[in-house]
Amino acid sequence: MTAPGQNLRLNGDRLWDSIHQMAEIGPGIAGGSNRQAVTDADAEGRALFQKWCQDAGLTMAVDEMGTMFMHRPGTDPDALPVYVGSHLDTQPTGGRYDGVLGVLAGVEIIRTMNDLDITTRHPIVVTNWTNEEGSRFAPAMMASGVFAGTIDQDRAYASCDAEGKTFGAELQRIGWKGDEPVGRRKMHAFFELHIEQGPILEAEGVDIGIVTHGQGLRWLQCTVTGKESHTGSTPMALRRNAGRGLAQITELAHEIAMDKQPNAVGAIGHIEVTPNSPNIIPGKVVFIVDFRSHELETLHAMVSRLEEEAPRLCETLGLTFETTIVGQFDPPAFDVGCLAALRAAADRLGYSHRDIISGAGHDACWINRIAPTAMVMCPCKDGLSHNEAEDITKEWSTAGAEVLFHAVLETAVIV
Repeated sequence: MTAPGQNLRLNGDRLWDSIHQMAEIGPGIAGGSNRQAVTDADAEGRALFQKWCQDAGLTMAVDEMGTMFMHRPGTDPDALPVYVGSHLDTQPTGGRYDGVLGVLAGVEIIRTMNDLDITTRHPIVVTNWTNEEGSRFAPAMMASGVFAGTIDQDRAYASCDAEGKTFGAELQRIGWKGDEPVGRRKMHAFFELHIEQGPILEAEGVDIGIVTHGQGLRWLQCTVTGKESHTGSTPMALRRNAGRGLAQITELAHEIAMDKQPNAVGAIGHIEVTPNSPNIIPGKVVFIVDFRSHELETLHAMVSRLEEEAPRLCETLGLTFETTIVGQFDPPAFDVGCLAALRAAADRLGYSHRDIISGAGHDACWINRIAPTAMVMCPCKDGLSHNEAEDITKEWSTAGAEVLFHAVLETAVIV
């Protein structure tokens, strides 16, 4: 396998311009993006991506989940393709770079190959996975999950948004439901470039993050039940306040995660209080504990401790406690060979790099189950993401894309 020369660079200015042209579609209200999955804005963004790819000589296929595969042939018709990509959909108040960087870096790789008349033995496929964010239709990483066989396609089609519209109907409505069966493609390798969505690379002044593992997660839906009663007339000693159970389990979840530092995180996000009235003591609280770690044993231990200690906390308060796991995936370890290609690329190009754990889920986490996969990250200002103020520099995007470029070319084999 021949490594690309250290002087082989791509056009960082052109990539940067493409990113900000895409951001004009589905603009947010504060400088970011609102291009949620299978909306009209998503359809418009897909059409622009399609145009750029076809202008670069790529041919398009779309599967039944709406995932777009843009194909550049290799010299060996029997060689499996090297895939590269991410997602174009955003959060409702998302930034300009989350996901988009990884897709448009793939476009820029092809453009640069065309400019320099580079051919490879393996085909290269630039991919836009549908509904990675899951902000409108749950779950997140939907299309890649169906592709990998971990999410049922009918369940995905039936997922409803807040207005009762289904994913399948909306995908059909915007005209991006393809006819290719999902998951039949075979991959030689898959690479994904992403912003870090965390503060480590910027804080340490490191150019590139080589993602060795993703975090696994467990979402535990917890129900604490007490008794509704009047906040003014119920004596303190006689109250069965479900809100106190929530408060103490919030601290317990924090303590569990802190005891596993630096390899775990945990918090309570979604909370529903019943009856949620200012003058009624809560009779029931339903909430979700989110535990994450890149170590499976750590993840199991955190869940076990919560399941053991939370009922005892509630019992002392006259409350009952129930829990069930409503979301989960085990921590992925990315492919050693693909990681080596990324490290070698960073070294060859003179970029500083360090191994890093991804704290968020990505399409690569599902694809890793069925093909050799790796991720590369660039810094993100103040670690801020899923926010319209999300920001990176052109130099960071260029560095990440060039490392991706070299790794893809080495894996696809220049001829």
